[in-house]
Amino acid sequence: MLSTLKSLFGAQDMTIGRPSSCLWKFAIPMLISNIAQMLYSAADMAIVGRIVGDGALGAVGATGSIANLFLVFLMAVGAGVTVMVSQYFGAKDNERLGNSIGNAFTLMIILSVVLTAIAVPLAGPLLRVTKTNNDIFDMAYIYLFILFCGTAASGFYNVMSGILRGLGDSIFPLIVLLIAAALNIILDIWLVSWWSASWGDVAGVAGAAVATIISQIFSAVACTLRVLRMKNLFTITKATLKLKSVIVRQIVRLGLPTGIQMAVMFLSNIVMQPFMMAMGSAVVAAQVATMRVDGFAVMPCQAFSNAASTFTGQNIGAGKMDRVKKGSMTTLMMCMGFTIVMVTAILIWGKYLFALFTKTDDLINMGMGFIRIMVPAYIIMAVNMTFNGVMRGAGDSVGTMWISLLMNVILKVPITLGLVFASKSLLWPEGNPDMFMWGMVICMAIGLIVTLVYYRIGKWKDKAVVKTRV
Repeated sequence: MLSTLKSLFGAQDMTIGRPSSCLWKFAIPMLISNIAQMLYSAADMAIVGRIVGDGALGAVGATGSIANLFLVFLMAVGAGVTVMVSQYFGAKDNERLGNSIGNAFTLMIILSVVLTAIAVPLAGPLLRVTKTNNDIFDMAYIYLFILFCGTAASGFYNVMSGILRGLGDSIFPLIVLLIAAALNIILDIWLVSWWSASWGDVAGVAGAAVATIISQIFSAVACTLRVLRMKNLFTITKATLKLKSVIVRQIVRLGLPTGIQMAVMFLSNIVMQPFMMAMGSAVVAAQVATMRVDGFAVMPCQAFSNAASTFTGQNIGAGKMDRVKKGSMTTLMMCMGFTIVMVTAILIWGKYLFALFTKTDDLINMGMGFIRIMVPAYIIMAVNMTFNGVMRGAGDSVGTMWISLLMNVILKVPITLGLVFASKSLLWPEGNPDMFMWGMVICMAIGLIVTLVYYRIGKWKDKAVVKTRV
């Protein structure tokens, strides 16, 4: 019994055993983790939307891309070190494994301090640049300000959980997320209700932000302690914490393209946000609620993409390319199956999910219309994210970055805004909000073709951090 528990709550060697068994064991906890993550991030919006109102829902949603734009630098460190950890773990190179993790600790501390100092004073100006409506500005500002103050907690959680995933441990981050999600919901209900009743709507939204930060601090501390206790695999010492140029360059090479990829996606949303704001706060609130419901459809793609990345990294580290090929196709089938089930469930019961965020029937109906338009995009996303996960695990983050730039800058912004302007009418003087969804579907379809071609060319196979066959 004890050995079984240890196998579940420890590092998983994915270079041995049936690929399907390894992937199931890793991906299912990841999928549940993503559900917990969705509940974690959706709790603020659902509770402020139901307790404070639709304006507060729009205010919280208006901060999302701006907050994530600063976090991408910390996520980039996490992405880079996760690939290194998975490949060094697969190669059984404990020395470089420990050095990579130690350097990630130091980088996180430095970046957290610098980003917090930059981001906090920019909260207001960034909201003005995106033309946040006056009726929700104060609520959006206080929420974003508090989130920026907690940048370090969010960054440390992402990096430490990424290290655990690179080692094949998806169970412990799941448990932490479940506890954090429950803590966040309890604190949300308490603080939002109390503060909004005592001091008004702005204070209620501030309560939601404080609840989020407290939950993130818990997650960051728990995962950090877990990593520090894995002394059988590596040891963190003063020597491993000292930054080494070769390791930092490797983390930057692997993580920076992923960071740019995420930053570009958030920047494209920020560029289009003023056009959405011009359509009115009701459209903004409907879009925000849609993105949260939409997140449940995206969850399988995220879970199996991470599974493909860790599986690929460990097996390339071990020099087992034949297992990489089998694992990629197995992951694709799993991802497609789960995505179809999840999307079907949302189409049937989605209105009840929307009802968690708003009491307004018009917003619920508008959101369900957005979801129906996005159905083809979810299927396309399953393919894109699976192969992107494989290539990222192999160490080729540059290729996936260029594909993201193509989809989110070169195509998405001009195509979407072109559709918005072309749809202007007496009914929609600022454009039809459906066009934001149609633009996304078109760009994802083009991205699918590019991803499949790049994957077939196969240059990603030569990007491994670990060059020698074990």
